[in-house]
Amino acid sequence: MPDDSAPPAHGSPARAPSGSATAAKDPAAPASGPSRKPAPARGVRGAVLARLPGLALAVSIAAVATALGRLVPVVGGPVTGIVLGVLVAVAVRPGAVLRPGIAFAGRGVLQAAVVVLGAQLSLGRIVTVGLGSLPVMLVTLAACLAAASWLGRRLGIVRDLRTLIGAGTGICGASAIAAVTPVIGAAEAEVAYAVSTIFVFNVAAVLVFPALGHLLHMSQHAYGLFAGTAVNDMSSVVAAATTYGGPAANYAVVVKLARTLLIIPVCLGLAALARRRAAAAAGSAGAGRPEARRVRVGRLIPWFLVGFLALAAINTAGLVPHAAHQPLSTLAGFLITVALSAIGLSTEPATLRRTGPAPLLLGGLLWGVVSVTSLATQYLLGHL
Repeated sequence: MPDDSAPPAHGSPARAPSGSATAAKDPAAPASGPSRKPAPARGVRGAVLARLPGLALAVSIAAVATALGRLVPVVGGPVTGIVLGVLVAVAVRPGAVLRPGIAFAGRGVLQAAVVVLGAQLSLGRIVTVGLGSLPVMLVTLAACLAAASWLGRRLGIVRDLRTLIGAGTGICGASAIAAVTPVIGAAEAEVAYAVSTIFVFNVAAVLVFPALGHLLHMSQHAYGLFAGTAVNDMSSVVAAATTYGGPAANYAVVVKLARTLLIIPVCLGLAALARRRAAAAAGSAGAGRPEARRVRVGRLIPWFLVGFLALAAINTAGLVPHAAHQPLSTLAGFLITVALSAIGLSTEPATLRRTGPAPLLLGGLLWGVVSVTSLATQYLLGHL
């Protein structure tokens, strides 16, 4: 599993002169080498100061994107942020001064956003959606991830990108992409393409699903379950369900929040796979030693998922004031917008052009798989 800690580039260079292998082995090296004392101060303070310009730029773009997203709720702030970030990157081409802060926003802020998302979950309320919704959620997720792997290979899409599109489509859009990205170590261009792909079909769902629900004569409950399992980002779920009716919207929101919990097992599974691949690669690159490595559970579980689950449990216990739910939800959305703005700033349009239209085709196919699977499962369970 990729290391979720901050990269050591800003905190460790000063240690190289005194800790290198050359200094340790050369008996002629002077005893009073370079002082080690300034290194920690320079590492911590320097890292903070180095991140400020790029982080400030990402926050500024996110503020503009949030304002524009409120004018067009179907698009929303996160997608607007990634688009504005790409436009700024094309116009300005951020240099070395901005890169540390942009990298931190695209990784550290992204992880913090996932933690704050836990405040929106009440485990007790989720149970009230009924056992009938769980089979629909699990079947649609399994079908989506399987289709993403199979179809993605045949379309020639790289593993990380098809994983991001599959998780975003099968779980909860940008939030799932935010959670999966640091686990698999996906590149910025892959994240940008995945978020853009998910957005296209969210808009399509908002426009198509209400009419489809009326065509199938779906009840408010059935349509709420359909929208909650087949639409990704919360804003799009609300838009698609509210058009159909108030009861459908209320139920769809609870189903959508329940789907968010599926981030945890999916990320744990991906973390285990990433760790196994890394161990296999290390074994083949080495002398083929059969010695097994000890796997520490603490390193297998990303810290931000622990925080996510802990905050959800705290909210379930009633320790998060009801008045704080909306501000925390707004904060989570803004942090995701900051992170995606930074990812947009890191994106090279040439990379997106080289990727081609295959990921968009995969997103469309997966959207169809999830929609059909949701309706078919409801029909088999007698909800339709």
